Amino acid sequence: MRASDIETLVTVGRPAISPDGAFAVFATSRPDLAADRAVGQLWRVDLPDGSPRRITRGVADRSPAVSPDGATVAFLRADAKNRAQLFVVAAGGGEPVQVTDLPGGVTDLAWSPDGARLAFAARVPEPGRYGTVEGRDAAAEPPRRITGIRWHANGLGYLDRPVQLFVVDAPPTDAEPFYAPAPALDTPDRRVVAVEPTQLTEGETSWSGVRWTLDATALLSVPDVIESDRRDLRDRLMAVPVDGDTPREVLGIDANLSLSEAVVAPDGTVFVLANDVGPEGVDFVAPGVALYALETDGPRRLTDAESIDLGEVGSHISFDGDDVLVQDRTRGRLRLLRVTRGGEVSDVLEGDREVNGHAVAAGRVVASVASPESFGELVIIDGGAVRTLTDFGAATRARGVVVPVEHEVAGRDGYPVHGWVAVPEGEGPFPVILQIHGGPYASYGVHVFDETQVLVDAGYAVVYSNPRGSAGYGRAHGRSIRQRMGTLDFFDVMDFFDGVVSADPRLDADRVGVMGGSYGGYMTAWVIAHDHRFAGAIVERGFLDPFAFPGSSDIGSFFGQEYVGTDPAQMAAQSPMAVVDRVRTPTLVMHSELDFRCPLEQATRYYAALKLNDVDAEMLVFPGEDHELTRGGRPQHRVQRFEAVLDWWNRHLPIA
Repeated sequence: MRASDIETLVTVGRPAISPDGAFAVFATSRPDLAADRAVGQLWRVDLPDGSPRRITRGVADRSPAVSPDGATVAFLRADAKNRAQLFVVAAGGGEPVQVTDLPGGVTDLAWSPDGARLAFAARVPEPGRYGTVEGRDAAAEPPRRITGIRWHANGLGYLDRPVQLFVVDAPPTDAEPFYAPAPALDTPDRRVVAVEPTQLTEGETSWSGVRWTLDATALLSVPDVIESDRRDLRDRLMAVPVDGDTPREVLGIDANLSLSEAVVAPDGTVFVLANDVGPEGVDFVAPGVALYALETDGPRRLTDAESIDLGEVGSHISFDGDDVLVQDRTRGRLRLLRVTRGGEVSDVLEGDREVNGHAVAAGRVVASVASPESFGELVIIDGGAVRTLTDFGAATRARGVVVPVEHEVAGRDGYPVHGWVAVPEGEGPFPVILQIHGGPYASYGVHVFDETQVLVDAGYAVVYSNPRGSAGYGRAHGRSIRQRMGTLDFFDVMDFFDGVVSADPRLDADRVGVMGGSYGGYMTAWVIAHDHRFAGAIVERGFLDPFAFPGSSDIGSFFGQEYVGTDPAQMAAQSPMAVVDRVRTPTLVMHSELDFRCPLEQATRYYAALKLNDVDAEMLVFPGEDHELTRGGRPQHRVQRFEAVLDWWNRHLPIA
C-alpha cells in the first residue's frame, strides 16, 4: 500500500447489540485526505447474517449505545466546533435528535436500565475560557494558576476542564424538533433541547466512567483528584446519586487498585478491571490488569494478573448469563475470553485476530476485529461458529497487502524473542529496516500495519519484534526492564534482528536502517549509540532525556521514576542523551509540536546535541499535532510524514 492508501484503513469501533440479539450497531472511522480528518458514521447489521447498512450520515459519529427496549440508539457526534455532543436516532435510522449543546463536549454516555434517561459525562470549562466568551481567543484568556503536579494531558492540553456527570430525559426520536422563540435577525438561531440536563457533580474533580446501578438511583464513576504534591495511581469507585445526594464510596483507595473499567452485572454485582499499584501507589510498569468482582468483604480477583493481560487496548467487560467476557492481549493477538464467577477461563474468539471491542446478548456475541489483511471488521460468534459480517478490508487488499511471517529467535541468553518479518515480492536482496514499537509496555500485533506496509511497498524488508518489556508475554516479561532500560530489551531487539537477517538470503545485512517512535524512539537512539552498522535512523517522538521528563511530560510525575529510577547515576546509565556523543549514524528526528507525552524539547535537545557533534542530522516538526500523529493525526500530515520517511531512506538507504 502507498501512503495515500491510509484512506482505506477502516476502524470498526466497539459494537453495541440489541437486548434481544436481533441487531448490532457499530461505528466506523477512516482517515479522509480531502476532509483532512477522520470521518465515520454508524452502521446497523441484522443478526445473525444480515448485510451492514449505514444509519447515520454525520462526519464523526461514534460510541453507539442501544436503548433497553432496542428502539433507539444514543451516540456521540462532533458539532461544527468539533465538540462531541449527545444525539439519539431511531434504531432503524432516520434524522438524529440532538440532546446536548455543551461547550466542553461529551465524553461518555449510558442508558438508564428503564431507558427513560441518559447519563453522560462532559467537560465543563471555566467561564471565560475555551471559547465560552464569543470573540475571545486563547491568547486573551487570563493566566492559569497551577498548584498540582499534573496540569496538562497529551491530546487535551490544560486540565482546567474537569469532566462532570449529568443526566437528561431521553427525547423521543419521532417528536417535533424543539426551537427557541423566533430569534432576532442579528441573533444566531440556537437549538433548545426538550429538557435541560441535570449536572450531578461540580468542582475541580474529573469523573471517569458512566455506569448506572441496577436500581437506577446512582452512577458508578471514578473521581480523579488533581494532586498537589505527589502522584497517586490508587483509585476510588463512587456511586453518585442522580437525586443530588452525597456520593458514597463503593471501593476505597485501601484496595490499592487503579481502575480502568467498572460495570454492573444483571444480578447487581459490580465487576472491575483493575491493577495493584504497589505499596507506594505508583507502580504501573506491566500493570497486571485483572478482572475483580466486588464483594462484601472486598474485591475478589478472578483472573491471573501474571499471565493474562486485560489492560489498555480496548479493555471492557460484557456479560453472557453469569459469565463475564473480557479481552486478553497475548503474543501479538487480542483474544476474547469467558470468565466464570469461579474464575475458570476459556476462549471465545482467538486465532490471528485482534479483538478491539465486543458485545453480547441472547447468546450471540459480536466483536470488532483486526487481522493481517484487514484493519477492521465485525464478526459474530453464534452457536460456536465465527462468521465475518463485513468486508471493509477489501479496499486495502486491493492496494496490496504483504502478510508478515512470524518468527521466534533464541537470544544470546537463550530467551525466546517473538516477532515478524515482512518482505517485498521477489528474490532480493532487499535493504532492511528495523522497526521498534512504543510503550515500552505495548506490542506489535497481527493487524494490517500501515507503517510496515508502506515501507514494503517501497521495496524495503521490515523486521520488528516484541522484546522484553513488551506486553502480551506475561507480566514478568513486561517488568524485566524496570529500571534497567537499554539492557535486556536492547539485546532482544538486536538478537531477533540478527537472527532473522542472517537466516534469510533475501535480506541484505549490509544495507540496514532503524526507526521507532516514543519508546521506540528511545530504543532507536540507544541502538545507534551502541551499534554503528546502520546507514540511517529515524528517531520519532522519543523519550530521550529522563532528567528533563518529570517537569515537562504529562506523565512525568511517575513514568520516568518507575522505569529508569531516581538515582542520577542510574538514570544516566539508561539515558540516550548521556550517550549521544557516541552517535555517528545519519539521523532524522521527527516530533509533533503539541506532544505533551514526550514533549518537543526531548527532540530539540537531542537534535541540537547531534548537530553539535557533527552528525548528519535533520529535524521535522509537525505543527498542531500531538503524540498520536501516526495513529490519529491529520491525514495530510500522516501522508507528509510517510513522504519524509521514504525520502530519508531513499537518500540514506536507497533500494538499488
